[in-house]
Amino acid sequence: MQEDANKHAKSTFKEKLIPWRESLKEHLDKYSDAGVLLRSHRNEIGLTQRDLGGKLGINQNHISEMENGKRPIGKAMAKRFSEFFKVDYRIFL
Repeated sequence: MQEDANKHAKSTFKEKLIPWRESLKEHLDKYSDAGVLLRSHRNEIGLTQRDLGGKLGINQNHISEMENGKRPIGKAMAKRFSEFFKVDYRIFL
């Protein structure tokens, strides 16, 4: 009986999962993937753009432009973000 309940719970959970791009579609249509991920990581740890810029020595306006897809995130900057957020740098490219 317990085994059936566990199988049902697992199948119900899987049915609710959707790919991250699908869940953020309206944002990705407006902004770049890298910008959305940068904003998401920043918000996850509760930092403002100004806070993040201060910690990394980057102008707040540049953070905003990267998040909004108006400024590309180059490889060197992606590596700085990756070290700070402890993620693979390629997600920001």
